[in-house]
Amino acid sequence: MRRKRRGEVGRVPTNPVQRRVQELLRFTEQLQRVHPNVLAKALSRGLVHQDKDLVVINKPYGLPVHGGPGVRLCISDALPVLAKMLHGHKAEPLHLCHRLDKETTGVMVLAWEKEVAHKVQELFRTRQVTKKYWAITMRVPVPSAGVVDIPIIEKEVQGQERHHKMTLSPSYCMDNGKIVRVRTSRNAHLAVTQYRVLSSTLSSALVELQPVTGIKHQLRVHLSFGLDCPVLGDHKYSDWNRLAPQKLSACILKKMGLPQSKARHIPLHLHACQLTLPALQPGKEELNLVCKPPRYFVHSLRRLGLKMPSRDQNGDEEATHSGAQ
Repeated sequence: MRRKRRGEVGRVPTNPVQRRVQELLRFTEQLQRVHPNVLAKALSRGLVHQDKDLVVINKPYGLPVHGGPGVRLCISDALPVLAKMLHGHKAEPLHLCHRLDKETTGVMVLAWEKEVAHKVQELFRTRQVTKKYWAITMRVPVPSAGVVDIPIIEKEVQGQERHHKMTLSPSYCMDNGKIVRVRTSRNAHLAVTQYRVLSSTLSSALVELQPVTGIKHQLRVHLSFGLDCPVLGDHKYSDWNRLAPQKLSACILKKMGLPQSKARHIPLHLHACQLTLPALQPGKEELNLVCKPPRYFVHSLRRLGLKMPSRDQNGDEEATHSGAQ
């Protein structure tokens, strides 16, 4: 029997659930095991912006920014090749200016020179960069717009599998019906997230997030533990005590075309959609970088009956209808 080559498309399953699983895998596992040259070529095809100082890519799903134990391929591996593709064989490798989580997609800024990278890193550190994310959530945040201002701390989770997670460290709690200030842990980090619901159904929502601070996993923690609306596909923060596939409502499972036993295949639906950089040099204008969400994100919006925002000529957002599949 002939073995199927890597990358070769197999027969389309007749079972609708298997078809859905294959579709999700096709959208999310295209680039994790390829050669760095192949990744660099894919990144070059999807460039968001390029000038003499910066290159802005659309980071794919499932790729860490840096290498480490068990990492087969990361964004850093492709930067020397990407630089040569864009600037010729004598080009020096591009430099990372910030990071995104492995499962997060979207706008990512690279610099040609180390000095420019340091300048952009300082803009991030001093909170001069405006960042906007889209997330598809289970349930709908109440109220539909607001600010989550709750410190975040890393803690060890006790259980069968000991592991660490970020969680909330509130400054106040309820005591006999009264709001009482809690002694803050010195390990807790200030964390502030602005949010607004762009589209919603009874069971899910498309939420725009604007992090004021940049704490590890801040958006996921604030949505899940602060607003009780975990990001769709967040198998880490949907339950504090367990590391297990996200438990989805019957309504969402039906719309996604999956049983609960296949929920583990749903990727994290968190996308860095917009980033505004202040001018790097006098006389230059600020840089507004906008990045389209990946195909699996758009498909999920349609399946869940959520409306995809679009930008008019003035940059304002207005919802356009996109019917569920």
